[in-house]
Amino acid sequence: MTAQNWAIPAMTAAGDGVDKAQRFRAAALPYLDDVYTLARYLLHNAADAEDAAQECYLRALRHYDTFSGGPIKPWLLAILRNVCRAEYARRGTIPPLASEGLDAAEQCAEGLWSEGEASPEAATLLQLDGETVQRLIAQLPDQFREALVLREINELSYREIADVIGAPVGTVMSRLARARALLRAAWLAEEKETTHDAR
Repeated sequence: MTAQNWAIPAMTAAGDGVDKAQRFRAAALPYLDDVYTLARYLLHNAADAEDAAQECYLRALRHYDTFSGGPIKPWLLAILRNVCRAEYARRGTIPPLASEGLDAAEQCAEGLWSEGEASPEAATLLQLDGETVQRLIAQLPDQFREALVLREINELSYREIADVIGAPVGTVMSRLARARALLRAAWLAEEKETTHDAR
């Protein structure tokens, strides 16, 4: 999704309204792709993601006067998250917050994208095509997928993620560790299956 495909509605009021819309466009449009990416991972559907991104920007424009400054990207992603949650609630399909195997994932201390020395697994994963990685990320439970996308794709800090999801930084770190462990386990299972099929 790009700014060319979608435009923020023009303000009808003269003067301050037009200035507000111009300031909002300048500040918010550079993050449209990030907003859409998160929506796509949360809603699993391109059309729904486009609708959610548009609703996010409409709400953000409406409430731009209440924005207290600082980085706008986490603010937009927090609004998007609320929009997506509202859509899940409307459908009556609140995504599961846990899945089988979380205990095993929690025991795995080393993450796929750990800040330390690159593991052989991480180096190999970088060689996998983007489609496979996207598919594996999309299979993660919602709360872990969300944390991983915010950190690794949208490149938010732990504090910014905590602000977006409304949780303590420790919870963010825990979810990221679990997400990375689950992703690593899925990758290893895929690798094992591919090796088995090749025999």
